[in-house]
Amino acid sequence: MTYSFEAGIITEKYYTIVSKYTKKRANQTLQHQIIILFSIGFIFLVIWGVIVDALRYSSLKEIKNRKKIVFITTNSSSTYYFGSDGPKGIEYELATLFANSLGVEAEFIIKHNINEVMIAIARGEGDIAAAGITKTPERKIRYLFGPSYYDVTQFVVGRRFNDLPRTIEALASYRPVIVSGTSFEENLIRLKHEYPGLQWDTTTVLSTEQILEKIWLEEIQLSVCDDKIISLYRRYFPELFPLFPVSEAEPVGWIFRNNAYDLKRYSEKWFSQLENSGYLDELVAKYFGYYEVFDYFDIRTFHWRIDTRLPLYRDLFEKAGYEYNIPWTLLAAQSYQESHWNSRAKSPTGVRGLMMLTQTTAEIVGVKNRLDPAESIFGGAKYLSWLISRIPESVQPNDRLLFALAAYNVGMGHLFDARKLAAEIGKNPDSWHDLKTVLPLLSQPNYYTKLEFGYARGMEPVRYVDRIVNYRDILDRYMQNKYDSIEDTIEIEDQTDNMNAL
Repeated sequence: MTYSFEAGIITEKYYTIVSKYTKKRANQTLQHQIIILFSIGFIFLVIWGVIVDALRYSSLKEIKNRKKIVFITTNSSSTYYFGSDGPKGIEYELATLFANSLGVEAEFIIKHNINEVMIAIARGEGDIAAAGITKTPERKIRYLFGPSYYDVTQFVVGRRFNDLPRTIEALASYRPVIVSGTSFEENLIRLKHEYPGLQWDTTTVLSTEQILEKIWLEEIQLSVCDDKIISLYRRYFPELFPLFPVSEAEPVGWIFRNNAYDLKRYSEKWFSQLENSGYLDELVAKYFGYYEVFDYFDIRTFHWRIDTRLPLYRDLFEKAGYEYNIPWTLLAAQSYQESHWNSRAKSPTGVRGLMMLTQTTAEIVGVKNRLDPAESIFGGAKYLSWLISRIPESVQPNDRLLFALAAYNVGMGHLFDARKLAAEIGKNPDSWHDLKTVLPLLSQPNYYTKLEFGYARGMEPVRYVDRIVNYRDILDRYMQNKYDSIEDTIEIEDQTDNMNAL
C-alpha cells in the first residue's frame, strides 16, 4: 500500500511538471511567433515607407522645374577638364548629352578627388556623381549606381628605369601611395587577406593625377591606378610604367543621390539607347581608344620639341588657325606628325616643308616656296579648311576634323570610297569610330576592286589621325599647365604687392 501511494504521488508530480513545462513551451512559442510577426510587419512598413517616399518624391520633376541637373565630378583628363577650345572629358560629354535629353542645363561641381565626390553625393550636394567611379562590391551596398559604360583594371604603377616590383608578393617590400576612400584602397584591403605583408599609405590631400605626377618626378615610388587613367597620363608623364594588374576588370558607372530611383530608371533607358546607337563606344574610343599603343621615345621626344622647336613657329600656327577657323594646336600637332617641326623636311615622294605639301597641293593653295615656314603653315591650313568644307554636314563637328585629316593623308577620293563602303557593310559613314575600321579594307582586293578610286593603304590615315589626336591632346595639356602657372605667378605677385603696400 505504501509503495502504491508513493508511486501515485510521484506520478502526479510528474504530470504536474510536464503540464507546466508544456504550457511554458507553448507560451514561449507564442511569444516567438509574435516577435517574428512583429519583425516582419516592421520590415514591411519600413520597405513600404521607402517605396511610398520614392514614389512621392520625383527627382526628375524637381530637375525639370529648376531647369538644371547638377553633376559632381573631378577636374582631370579622364573626367572633366578645359582644353584649348572649351570643356572636354568623357564625363563632361556624357553629362551634357544627358542634360540635353532632359531639356535642362548641366551644372558641374568640381571636387578634388573621388573621396570628396563620394562624400558630396551622399550629402545630396548634387544629382549625379560622374567621375569614373568604379562599382566595387562595397560601394554597391552603400550607393545607388546607374548602368556601366566602360570597364577598368587596376595596375601597380611606377617610374620607368627604377627598381620596381614585378609581382604582388614583391609589392610587400614597398609602400604605394593611394587616395583614401578609392576603389584602389578597397582592393588592397581585400588583397591583404591573401597577402598579409601588403602595406600602403593613403592621402586625402593629393588627387590620383597628382600622385602620378609625383611618381614621374620621383617624389613617390609607387601607386595603384586604373589602366585607362595610366594610359592617359603616360602622354603627359612619359616615364610612368604600369607593372602588373591587381584586379579583374571592374565596371564604371554614375552614382545617383538618395531616393533618385526615377532618375536612375531614366538613365538606364538613356544609356541603352546611347549604346545601341554606337555613340557610347565612340565616346569611350575618343577619350581612351587612341592611347592603347604607347611609344615612350616618341612621346618623350615630342615633349622635348614642344620646348625647343614649337616656339619658332607657334605664332604662325596661331595666326593661320585664327584665319581658317581651325584650332592652332590641331595645326601644330598635324605639322609635327608631318615634319616633326622641321621646316626643311623633304621626303622621297616629293612632299616638303612643315606641312609636307605636294607640288600639286602647293599650286592649288598658292604656295610658291614649300620650305618657307609661313607659306607652308598657311598653305596647309588653307588646304585643310577646304577639305573640312567638303565633308558632309551630317558628320559631327569633331569628326569632320578627323575626316579632313584622314583625307589630307590618303586623299578625299579614298575617304569617299570608305564612306560608301561603310554604308554598304552596315557601318555608319558619318562616324569616325566606324570609318576607322573600314579604311583598312581599302587595301583588300575583294573591296577595293569594286570602288571608284581603287587601292589605298587604308591603315595609314587611321594611324595618322590617331597620332595627331594624341599630339594635340598633349599640347593642349601643356599649354593649359603653362597658363595655370602664369596665373599662379601673377596671383603671388599681386599678393606680394598688397603686402608691401600695407
